[in-house]
Amino acid sequence: MVKKTSKSTYNTAWYALALSRILLGFVFLWAFLDKTFGLGFATAADKAWVAGGSPTTGFLLKGVNADGPFASFFNNLAGSSVIDFLFMAGLLGIGLALILGVGLRIAAVAGTALMLMMWAALLPLENNPLVDDHIVYAALLWVIAAGRREFSLANWWTNLDFVKKNKWLW
Repeated sequence: MVKKTSKSTYNTAWYALALSRILLGFVFLWAFLDKTFGLGFATAADKAWVAGGSPTTGFLLKGVNADGPFASFFNNLAGSSVIDFLFMAGLLGIGLALILGVGLRIAAVAGTALMLMMWAALLPLENNPLVDDHIVYAALLWVIAAGRREFSLANWWTNLDFVKKNKWLW
């Protein structure tokens, strides 16, 4: 016999998903902040975007699996100011959307595209033939986009006229 789940257990699960959303948002936002200002964690101050550094060149030249099928494609993107801008806009937008709980469908699409590109850059994977953290993050983005919006600005966001007219912005 299956025990009936209580309402408090059900709500706790939604709260846990909301916390996961906010934490994942901080992963994206932190990457943006560290690459922008060179906070000394993954990016040294002299390599910061505001200091003229490229936030994508290091990964695109040294982080891409040299034996991978897409190595030359990703290596050729290194140093492009357009790629740098798109990458940084993606990190900022996805991070803020997740933390605030708004625009989660767009964040899921953009985040999945970003994660799939980073996953492809690492092929073949070292520890698992198919799944790494990029795939897990992409899946989690879709779970979040489909879930309730606890601890968010969703009520305010979904009542904006332009969002009401464009449901894909939810």
